[in-house]
Amino acid sequence: MSAPDRLGRHRLPQRTRLYEIDALRITAAVAVMIYHYVFSGPVGGSSPLRFAAADEVARFGYLGVDLFFVISGFVVLLNAWDRRPRAFLVSRIVRLYPAFWVAVTITALVSITLGMGRYPVTFVQYLANLTMLNSLPDIPDIDVVYWTLWAEIRFYVLIFALSWIGVTLGRVTAMLWGWLALTFLLQSGVLPAPVHGLADLVVQSQFSHYFIAGMALCAIHRYGMSWQPGLIVAICLGNAVHRGIEFAGKVGSRYHTDIAAGVVVAVIVAIFVAMTLVALRVTHRLGRPWFAVAGALTYPLYLVHAHVGFILFTRLGDLAQPHLLLIGVMALMGLLAYAIHTLVERPLAPALKRLLSAREAPRPG
Repeated sequence: MSAPDRLGRHRLPQRTRLYEIDALRITAAVAVMIYHYVFSGPVGGSSPLRFAAADEVARFGYLGVDLFFVISGFVVLLNAWDRRPRAFLVSRIVRLYPAFWVAVTITALVSITLGMGRYPVTFVQYLANLTMLNSLPDIPDIDVVYWTLWAEIRFYVLIFALSWIGVTLGRVTAMLWGWLALTFLLQSGVLPAPVHGLADLVVQSQFSHYFIAGMALCAIHRYGMSWQPGLIVAICLGNAVHRGIEFAGKVGSRYHTDIAAGVVVAVIVAIFVAMTLVALRVTHRLGRPWFAVAGALTYPLYLVHAHVGFILFTRLGDLAQPHLLLIGVMALMGLLAYAIHTLVERPLAPALKRLLSAREAPRPG
């Protein structure tokens, strides 16, 4: 057994790979893709295809993003624990940027050449998007899904700061209580608008409960259940349900339809239950190695599917039966994700990691 943490709690044995997390990633990515292809694209005017019956289910697929955020809270903290700040930073850059650069380039080229002016892209916008920091100067995303990456980047900054002072169970717990308190402070609306806006740039009160819950579940996975992380997860679940119902109303208003609150609550609860079971090591027998292979494709799949898919539906909508076209485009996006992973991520990641990890040569003399 490992040495105890500063709180006196022993770390439980760790597995090298949580295949269950990969399965949940696959679920989230497919849910978001179906949401865009079957519901938001057709209803929002981005796709000429219509799936009247299926969109009753597909409309809830946006909650796949909520699952992604919980997974991110769990996995990113797990990645930062026992790592030096630079190693953590390098791991995040290597994980995010190679596939993203290719996806942005593909999306920009397809939008310019085949988009018929629906998704205009400027060169400055393209360059800004490559940094993932284009939201700072308020430059629009090239693809509608990229907004989540800005949320992830801000979360990574918090974890990097935590890794800089040292990740311990006590510091993680203190951070989570503080972040949760700030979340409720911002939700109360008592702060002046300029202060609220600046603070929320860091706190992300709309989705912070998912990152916080994921981190608390990571602590449970490492050290076992205890009352503080357990209570934090429970509070986050309550806030997720509250904000989820509120956000469902906004989605319904945007698309002039009804997003059933009961289903939203059920999905959010299911997300928390699934991740809690992973944290408690109940699901480890369900994991399969091939989940990791499919899970590796979820990030490039998420990055390329939206606008490229909408453009293909618009271009080919009159040439094929809608359901066959839907299956074909989904399969094509899967192949494109596989190509990005095998031809870009796998060969480039090790080289980029070596480059970023290289120490400065000592000065002569």
